[in-house]
Amino acid sequence: MGRGTTSAELEATVRGYMDACTAGDADAVAAHLAAGARHFFPPDMYDGPWVGARVIGQRWATAVRERGSSWTVDAIVVDEPRRQAVCEWTHHKGSLGVILRGAEWYEFDDEGRITEIRAYYASPQAPDMTRLELGGFEYAERGYPHA
Repeated sequence: MGRGTTSAELEATVRGYMDACTAGDADAVAAHLAAGARHFFPPDMYDGPWVGARVIGQRWATAVRERGSSWTVDAIVVDEPRRQAVCEWTHHKGSLGVILRGAEWYEFDDEGRITEIRAYYASPQAPDMTRLELGGFEYAERGYPHA
């Protein structure tokens, strides 16, 4: 897999990752990720952040197998100097009859592998929650406002 950090190569990595997710191929998913990659989700989704290329690959392969999941890439924006990208997508949960739309923020290492994915979903605000943010994400440590 020709990997690099130009805008075109980073976009190709995101698209390849999403294609591998849809194929339900855990090895192909993992090949797009750094070994210690982390995938963050909204709170109470799954069991917190998924950590590790193998884990992420296996979890998406299970979603395809058990729920008939598939994804489309609807738009991508790449910031080459920062090695970051944002992808707007649609997740089709086939067996559940659910369509979930959202966006993910991607960060890449020097070799163009994905090191971090932060998933944001298009959905109503949970009325019983006072902090609507990614579960397990280190907001304060990264300098985000937290008060």
